[in-house]
Amino acid sequence: MFLNKPFLTFAADYPINNLENISVQDICSSLEDFAPPALQESWDNSGLIVGSPSQPVGKVLLTIDVTEAVVAEAVEQQAQMIVSHHPPILSGIRQLTGKTDVQRAIISAVRHRIAIYAAHTSIDAAWGGVSHRMAQKLGLGNIRVLSPREGGLRKLVAYIPAGHFEQVRDAVFEAGAGCSGNYDCCGYSAEGKGTFRALEGAHPFVGQLGKRHAEPEIRFETVFPSHLQRRVVEALLQAHPYEEAAFDILTLQNPDRQAGLGVTGVFASPVSEHRFLQMLKETFAAKMIRHTRLRGGEIRKAALCGGSGSSLLEHAIRSHADVLVTADCKYHQFAEAEDSILLADLGHFESEQYTKEIFYDVLMKKFPNFAVQFSKINTNPINYL
Repeated sequence: MFLNKPFLTFAADYPINNLENISVQDICSSLEDFAPPALQESWDNSGLIVGSPSQPVGKVLLTIDVTEAVVAEAVEQQAQMIVSHHPPILSGIRQLTGKTDVQRAIISAVRHRIAIYAAHTSIDAAWGGVSHRMAQKLGLGNIRVLSPREGGLRKLVAYIPAGHFEQVRDAVFEAGAGCSGNYDCCGYSAEGKGTFRALEGAHPFVGQLGKRHAEPEIRFETVFPSHLQRRVVEALLQAHPYEEAAFDILTLQNPDRQAGLGVTGVFASPVSEHRFLQMLKETFAAKMIRHTRLRGGEIRKAALCGGSGSSLLEHAIRSHADVLVTADCKYHQFAEAEDSILLADLGHFESEQYTKEIFYDVLMKKFPNFAVQFSKINTNPINYL
Protein backbone atom coordinates (compact mmCIF):
# COMPACT_ATOMS: atom_id res chain seq x y z
CA MET A 1 0.00 0.00 0.00
CA PHE A 2 2.92 2.34 0.59
CA LEU A 3 3.38 2.63 -3.17
CA ASN A 4 0.68 5.35 -3.15
CA LYS A 5 2.38 7.45 -0.48
CA PRO A 6 3.58 11.03 -1.17
CA PHE A 7 6.98 9.95 -2.49
CA LEU A 8 5.38 9.76 -5.91
CA THR A 9 5.13 13.56 -5.91
CA PHE A 10 8.56 13.77 -4.28
CA ALA A 11 9.33 15.39 -0.97
CA ALA A 12 13.10 15.32 -0.62
CA ASP A 13 14.84 14.13 2.52
CA TYR A 14 17.93 16.12 1.54
CA PRO A 15 18.74 19.22 -0.55
CA ILE A 16 18.84 18.87 -4.32
CA ASN A 17 21.52 20.82 -6.14
CA ASN A 18 19.74 20.93 -9.48
CA LEU A 19 20.79 24.01 -11.42
CA GLU A 20 19.01 22.82 -14.56
CA ASN A 21 15.68 21.89 -12.90
CA ILE A 22 15.91 18.35 -14.23
CA SER A 23 13.11 15.87 -13.56
CA VAL A 24 12.92 12.09 -13.73
CA GLN A 25 11.03 12.50 -17.00
CA ASP A 26 13.88 14.57 -18.45
CA ILE A 27 16.33 11.76 -17.65
CA CYS A 28 13.97 9.14 -19.07
CA SER A 29 13.38 11.13 -22.26
CA SER A 30 17.07 11.64 -22.96
CA LEU A 31 17.77 7.92 -22.51
CA GLU A 32 14.76 6.93 -24.60
CA ASP A 33 15.77 9.22 -27.44
CA PHE A 34 18.91 7.09 -27.60
CA ALA A 35 17.33 3.71 -26.81
CA PRO A 36 13.56 3.83 -27.49
CA PRO A 37 11.46 1.46 -25.36
CA ALA A 38 9.89 0.19 -28.60
CA LEU A 39 13.17 -1.65 -29.30
CA GLN A 40 12.89 -3.86 -26.23
CA GLU A 41 11.93 -7.52 -26.41
CA SER A 42 8.33 -8.44 -25.59
CA TRP A 43 9.31 -10.12 -22.30
CA ASP A 44 11.41 -7.20 -21.09
CA ASN A 45 10.59 -4.44 -18.58
CA SER A 46 12.67 -1.47 -19.65
CA GLY A 47 11.46 1.95 -18.55
CA LEU A 48 10.65 3.80 -15.35
CA ILE A 49 10.10 1.17 -12.67
CA VAL A 50 10.00 3.15 -9.42
CA GLY A 51 9.14 6.82 -8.93
CA SER A 52 7.17 9.61 -10.54
CA PRO A 53 8.14 11.33 -13.80
CA SER A 54 7.72 14.72 -12.11
CA GLN A 55 10.26 14.08 -9.35
CA PRO A 56 13.20 16.51 -9.41
CA VAL A 57 16.64 14.97 -9.76
CA GLY A 58 19.98 16.44 -8.71
CA LYS A 59 22.16 13.35 -9.08
CA VAL A 60 21.93 10.02 -10.92
CA LEU A 61 23.73 6.81 -9.98
CA LEU A 62 24.61 4.44 -12.85
CA THR A 63 24.70 0.68 -12.37
CA ILE A 64 24.33 -2.64 -14.17
CA ASP A 65 22.00 -4.15 -11.54
CA VAL A 66 19.81 -2.71 -8.82
CA THR A 67 20.63 -4.39 -5.51
CA GLU A 68 20.05 -3.43 -1.91
CA ALA A 69 23.69 -2.33 -1.71
CA VAL A 70 23.32 -0.10 -4.78
CA VAL A 71 20.25 1.61 -3.31
CA ALA A 72 22.17 2.14 -0.05
CA GLU A 73 24.97 3.69 -2.13
CA ALA A 74 22.45 6.01 -3.81
CA VAL A 75 21.19 7.08 -0.38
CA GLU A 76 24.74 7.72 0.83
CA GLN A 77 25.61 9.71 -2.32
CA GLN A 78 22.33 11.66 -2.15
CA ALA A 79 21.28 10.49 -5.60
CA GLN A 80 17.58 10.80 -6.36
CA MET A 81 17.61 8.37 -9.29
CA ILE A 82 19.24 5.10 -10.28
CA VAL A 83 19.72 4.22 -13.95
CA SER A 84 20.34 0.51 -14.43
CA HIS A 85 20.90 -1.84 -17.34
CA HIS A 86 19.04 -4.78 -15.81
CA PRO A 87 15.53 -4.04 -14.52
CA PRO A 88 15.02 -5.18 -10.91
CA ILE A 89 11.56 -6.43 -11.89
CA LEU A 90 11.21 -8.63 -14.96
CA SER A 91 8.11 -10.60 -14.00
CA GLY A 92 5.39 -9.70 -11.51
CA ILE A 93 6.18 -9.39 -7.83
CA ARG A 94 3.33 -10.69 -5.67
CA GLN A 95 4.70 -9.60 -2.33
CA LEU A 96 7.03 -6.92 -0.98
CA THR A 97 8.05 -8.51 2.29
CA GLY A 98 11.78 -7.97 2.09
CA LYS A 99 12.40 -11.67 1.64
CA THR A 100 14.76 -11.23 -1.33
CA ASP A 101 17.46 -8.73 -2.23
CA VAL A 102 15.29 -7.39 -5.06
CA GLN A 103 12.36 -6.82 -2.72
CA ARG A 104 14.56 -5.09 -0.17
CA ALA A 105 16.08 -2.91 -2.89
CA ILE A 106 12.66 -1.78 -4.09
CA ILE A 107 11.37 -1.16 -0.56
CA SER A 108 14.47 0.89 0.22
CA ALA A 109 14.15 2.90 -3.00
CA VAL A 110 10.52 3.71 -2.22
CA ARG A 111 11.34 4.58 1.39
CA HIS A 112 14.10 6.97 0.34
CA ARG A 113 12.19 8.36 -2.65
CA ILE A 114 14.72 7.16 -5.22
CA ALA A 115 13.47 6.65 -8.76
CA ILE A 116 14.68 3.63 -10.75
CA TYR A 117 14.92 3.47 -14.53
CA ALA A 118 16.16 0.50 -16.57
CA ALA A 119 17.27 0.31 -20.20
CA HIS A 120 17.75 -3.39 -20.89
CA THR A 121 17.11 -4.94 -24.30
CA SER A 122 16.21 -1.48 -25.61
CA ILE A 123 19.84 -0.39 -25.26
CA ASP A 124 20.98 -3.81 -26.48
CA ALA A 125 19.15 -3.16 -29.76
CA ALA A 126 19.89 0.55 -30.13
CA TRP A 127 22.52 1.79 -32.55
CA GLY A 128 25.57 2.61 -30.43
CA GLY A 129 24.34 0.32 -27.66
CA VAL A 130 25.90 -2.46 -25.60
CA SER A 131 27.45 -4.54 -28.38
CA HIS A 132 28.71 -1.44 -30.16
CA ARG A 133 30.54 -0.39 -27.01
CA MET A 134 32.14 -3.85 -26.83
CA ALA A 135 33.37 -3.44 -30.41
CA GLN A 136 34.77 0.00 -29.67
CA LYS A 137 36.64 -1.29 -26.63
CA LEU A 138 38.31 -3.90 -28.84
CA GLY A 139 39.22 -1.34 -31.49
CA LEU A 140 37.01 -2.80 -34.23
CA GLY A 141 35.94 -0.75 -37.23
CA ASN A 142 33.24 -0.97 -39.90
CA ILE A 143 30.62 -1.84 -37.27
CA ARG A 144 27.35 -3.37 -38.54
CA VAL A 145 24.29 -4.79 -36.79
CA LEU A 146 24.50 -8.59 -36.67
CA SER A 147 20.76 -9.35 -36.51
CA PRO A 148 18.81 -6.35 -37.85
CA ARG A 149 15.36 -5.70 -36.44
CA GLU A 150 12.50 -6.89 -38.64
CA GLY A 151 9.27 -4.96 -39.21
CA GLY A 152 10.51 -1.77 -37.61
CA LEU A 153 10.62 0.56 -40.62
CA ARG A 154 7.92 2.79 -42.08
CA LYS A 155 7.84 4.95 -45.21
CA LEU A 156 6.15 8.32 -45.35
CA VAL A 157 4.78 9.41 -48.74
CA ALA A 158 3.49 12.99 -48.66
CA TYR A 159 2.25 15.47 -51.24
CA ILE A 160 3.43 19.03 -50.61
CA PRO A 161 2.74 22.27 -52.52
CA ALA A 162 5.95 23.26 -54.28
CA GLY A 163 6.30 26.58 -52.50
CA HIS A 164 6.25 24.93 -49.08
CA PHE A 165 8.26 21.81 -49.87
CA GLU A 166 11.45 22.71 -48.03
CA GLN A 167 9.76 23.76 -44.79
CA VAL A 168 7.67 20.58 -44.63
CA ARG A 169 10.56 18.32 -45.64
CA ASP A 170 12.90 19.88 -43.08
CA ALA A 171 10.29 19.54 -40.31
CA VAL A 172 9.93 15.83 -41.08
CA PHE A 173 13.70 15.37 -41.03
CA GLU A 174 13.92 17.27 -37.75
CA ALA A 175 11.40 14.80 -36.28
CA GLY A 176 13.85 11.96 -36.95
CA ALA A 177 12.91 10.67 -40.39
CA GLY A 178 15.43 10.13 -43.17
CA CYS A 179 18.32 8.60 -41.21
CA SER A 180 20.33 5.73 -42.68
CA GLY A 181 23.67 4.66 -41.25
CA ASN A 182 26.02 7.61 -41.21
CA TYR A 183 23.62 9.68 -43.31
CA ASP A 184 20.62 11.82 -42.45
CA CYS A 185 18.13 13.97 -44.42
CA CYS A 186 17.63 11.01 -46.80
CA GLY A 187 14.57 11.34 -49.00
CA TYR A 188 13.21 11.29 -52.54
CA SER A 189 11.09 13.88 -54.34
CA ALA A 190 9.34 14.14 -57.70
CA GLU A 191 7.29 16.96 -59.20
CA GLY A 192 3.68 16.55 -60.24
CA LYS A 193 0.21 18.03 -59.91
CA GLY A 194 -2.33 17.48 -57.19
CA THR A 195 -6.06 18.03 -57.83
CA PHE A 196 -8.93 18.66 -55.44
CA ARG A 197 -12.24 20.48 -55.11
CA ALA A 198 -13.09 22.30 -51.90
CA LEU A 199 -16.67 21.62 -50.76
CA GLU A 200 -18.91 23.68 -48.54
CA GLY A 201 -17.41 24.20 -45.08
CA ALA A 202 -13.81 23.88 -46.30
CA HIS A 203 -11.19 26.59 -45.93
CA PRO A 204 -8.78 25.85 -48.77
CA PHE A 205 -5.23 27.18 -48.68
CA VAL A 206 -5.36 27.51 -52.48
CA GLY A 207 -8.25 27.24 -54.93
CA GLN A 208 -11.90 28.26 -54.65
CA LEU A 209 -14.96 26.64 -53.13
CA GLY A 210 -16.81 24.41 -55.55
CA LYS A 211 -14.17 24.54 -58.27
CA ARG A 212 -11.72 21.80 -59.16
CA HIS A 213 -8.16 23.00 -58.63
CA ALA A 214 -4.79 21.71 -59.87
CA GLU A 215 -1.72 22.68 -57.83
CA PRO A 216 1.97 22.04 -58.56
CA GLU A 217 3.02 19.62 -55.82
CA ILE A 218 6.01 17.54 -54.90
CA ARG A 219 5.73 13.91 -53.92
CA PHE A 220 8.11 13.35 -51.01
CA GLU A 221 9.23 9.96 -49.66
CA THR A 222 11.36 9.17 -46.64
CA VAL A 223 11.85 6.29 -44.20
CA PHE A 224 11.71 6.32 -40.39
CA PRO A 225 11.67 3.81 -37.51
CA SER A 226 8.15 2.86 -36.42
CA HIS A 227 8.47 4.26 -32.90
CA LEU A 228 8.82 7.77 -34.38
CA GLN A 229 5.56 7.61 -36.37
CA ARG A 230 3.51 9.91 -34.14
CA ARG A 231 6.32 12.48 -33.98
CA VAL A 232 6.89 12.41 -37.74
CA VAL A 233 3.19 12.71 -38.61
CA GLU A 234 2.71 15.57 -36.14
CA ALA A 235 5.67 17.42 -37.65
CA LEU A 236 4.27 16.91 -41.14
CA LEU A 237 0.81 18.21 -40.22
CA GLN A 238 2.12 21.22 -38.32
CA ALA A 239 4.37 22.33 -41.18
CA HIS A 240 2.00 21.48 -44.04
CA PRO A 241 -0.10 24.43 -45.22
CA TYR A 242 -3.11 22.42 -46.42
CA GLU A 243 -6.22 22.00 -44.33
CA GLU A 244 -6.21 18.31 -45.29
CA ALA A 245 -2.68 17.09 -46.00
CA ALA A 246 -2.46 14.02 -48.22
CA PHE A 247 0.03 11.41 -47.02
CA ASP A 248 0.51 7.63 -46.67
CA ILE A 249 2.35 5.52 -44.09
CA LEU A 250 3.66 2.23 -45.49
CA THR A 251 5.04 -0.70 -43.49
CA LEU A 252 8.28 -1.92 -45.02
CA GLN A 253 9.66 -5.44 -45.17
CA ASN A 254 13.22 -4.08 -45.16
CA PRO A 255 15.15 -4.94 -41.99
CA ASP A 256 16.16 -1.95 -39.88
CA ARG A 257 19.94 -2.04 -40.11
CA GLN A 258 20.18 0.73 -37.52
CA ALA A 259 18.68 -1.44 -34.78
CA GLY A 260 18.95 -5.05 -33.70
CA LEU A 261 20.95 -7.45 -31.59
CA GLY A 262 24.70 -7.90 -31.80
CA VAL A 263 27.24 -6.32 -34.11
CA THR A 264 30.10 -7.28 -36.38
CA GLY A 265 33.34 -5.37 -36.66
CA VAL A 266 36.66 -5.71 -38.42
CA PHE A 267 40.23 -5.37 -37.19
CA ALA A 268 42.54 -3.20 -39.26
CA SER A 269 45.10 -6.02 -38.98
CA PRO A 270 44.16 -9.62 -38.16
CA VAL A 271 45.21 -11.08 -34.81
CA SER A 272 45.76 -14.70 -33.84
CA GLU A 273 42.97 -16.52 -32.02
CA HIS A 274 45.07 -16.79 -28.87
CA ARG A 275 45.94 -13.08 -28.95
CA PHE A 276 42.28 -12.21 -29.46
CA LEU A 277 41.23 -14.21 -26.40
CA GLN A 278 43.95 -12.49 -24.40
CA MET A 279 42.62 -9.11 -25.59
CA LEU A 280 39.14 -10.11 -24.47
CA LYS A 281 40.36 -11.12 -21.05
CA GLU A 282 42.33 -7.91 -20.56
CA THR A 283 39.79 -5.50 -22.02
CA PHE A 284 36.85 -6.87 -20.04
CA ALA A 285 38.78 -7.89 -16.90
CA ALA A 286 37.41 -11.42 -17.26
CA LYS A 287 38.42 -14.04 -14.71
CA MET A 288 37.97 -16.74 -17.35
CA ILE A 289 36.75 -17.23 -20.91
CA ARG A 290 35.06 -20.41 -22.08
CA HIS A 291 35.70 -21.09 -25.75
CA THR A 292 35.67 -23.73 -28.44
CA ARG A 293 38.80 -25.40 -29.74
CA LEU A 294 41.23 -22.99 -31.37
CA ARG A 295 41.26 -23.54 -35.10
CA GLY A 296 44.72 -22.15 -35.73
CA GLY A 297 43.47 -19.24 -37.83
CA GLU A 298 43.33 -15.47 -37.43
CA ILE A 299 40.58 -13.16 -36.28
CA ARG A 300 39.76 -10.37 -38.68
CA LYS A 301 35.99 -10.10 -38.42
CA ALA A 302 34.37 -10.49 -35.00
CA ALA A 303 30.71 -10.85 -34.04
CA LEU A 304 29.76 -9.58 -30.58
CA CYS A 305 26.61 -9.61 -28.48
CA GLY A 306 26.50 -8.38 -24.91
CA GLY A 307 24.60 -10.62 -22.50
CA SER A 308 22.86 -13.81 -23.61
CA GLY A 309 23.51 -13.82 -27.35
CA SER A 310 24.31 -17.44 -28.10
CA SER A 311 21.11 -17.66 -30.18
CA LEU A 312 22.92 -15.48 -32.73
CA LEU A 313 25.45 -18.21 -33.53
CA GLU A 314 23.95 -18.91 -36.98
CA HIS A 315 23.82 -15.18 -37.74
CA ALA A 316 27.50 -14.91 -36.86
CA ILE A 317 28.41 -17.85 -39.09
CA ARG A 318 26.38 -16.43 -42.00
CA SER A 319 28.12 -13.08 -41.58
CA HIS A 320 31.47 -14.87 -42.12
CA ALA A 321 32.73 -13.75 -38.73
CA ASP A 322 35.76 -15.57 -37.37
CA VAL A 323 34.50 -15.45 -33.78
CA LEU A 324 31.30 -14.87 -31.81
CA VAL A 325 31.80 -13.26 -28.41
CA THR A 326 28.82 -13.40 -26.08
CA ALA A 327 27.73 -15.01 -22.80
CA ASP A 328 25.57 -17.72 -21.22
CA CYS A 329 26.42 -20.31 -23.90
CA LYS A 330 25.09 -23.82 -23.32
CA TYR A 331 27.16 -26.97 -23.57
CA HIS A 332 25.65 -28.10 -26.87
CA GLN A 333 26.13 -24.69 -28.47
CA PHE A 334 29.88 -25.09 -28.18
CA ALA A 335 29.48 -28.32 -30.14
CA GLU A 336 27.24 -26.65 -32.72
CA ALA A 337 29.96 -24.12 -33.51
CA GLU A 338 32.08 -27.05 -34.74
CA ASP A 339 34.87 -25.74 -36.94
CA SER A 340 32.75 -22.98 -38.49
CA ILE A 341 33.59 -20.29 -35.98
CA LEU A 342 35.37 -19.67 -32.69
CA LEU A 343 32.78 -19.28 -29.92
CA ALA A 344 33.89 -17.35 -26.83
CA ASP A 345 31.78 -17.02 -23.67
CA LEU A 346 32.99 -13.87 -21.95
CA GLY A 347 30.51 -13.83 -19.08
CA HIS A 348 27.22 -11.95 -18.82
CA PHE A 349 28.27 -9.17 -16.46
CA GLU A 350 31.69 -8.84 -18.08
CA SER A 351 30.21 -8.30 -21.54
CA GLU A 352 27.75 -5.64 -20.35
CA GLN A 353 29.82 -3.77 -17.78
CA TYR A 354 30.52 -0.80 -20.06
CA THR A 355 26.81 -0.04 -20.46
CA LYS A 356 27.24 2.46 -17.65
CA GLU A 357 29.55 4.44 -19.92
CA ILE A 358 26.81 4.65 -22.54
CA PHE A 359 24.37 6.02 -19.95
CA TYR A 360 26.99 8.54 -18.87
CA ASP A 361 27.73 9.73 -22.41
CA VAL A 362 24.02 10.15 -23.22
CA LEU A 363 23.26 12.13 -20.07
CA MET A 364 26.38 14.29 -20.24
CA LYS A 365 25.64 15.22 -23.84
CA LYS A 366 22.15 16.33 -22.87
CA PHE A 367 22.93 17.79 -19.42
CA PRO A 368 26.64 18.76 -19.38
CA ASN A 369 26.47 20.33 -15.90
CA PHE A 370 24.52 17.51 -14.29
CA ALA A 371 25.81 15.20 -11.54
CA VAL A 372 26.16 11.64 -12.83
CA GLN A 373 28.08 9.04 -10.85
CA PHE A 374 29.15 5.46 -11.49
CA SER A 375 28.20 2.94 -8.85
CA LYS A 376 31.21 1.41 -7.12
CA ILE A 377 29.30 -1.75 -6.19
CA ASN A 378 30.26 -4.89 -8.09
CA THR A 379 26.84 -6.40 -8.77
CA ASN A 380 28.10 -9.47 -10.64
CA PRO A 381 26.32 -12.39 -8.92
CA ILE A 382 28.84 -14.91 -10.30
CA ASN A 383 32.07 -15.64 -8.43
CA TYR A 384 35.03 -17.76 -9.51
CA LEU A 385 37.22 -20.03 -7.39
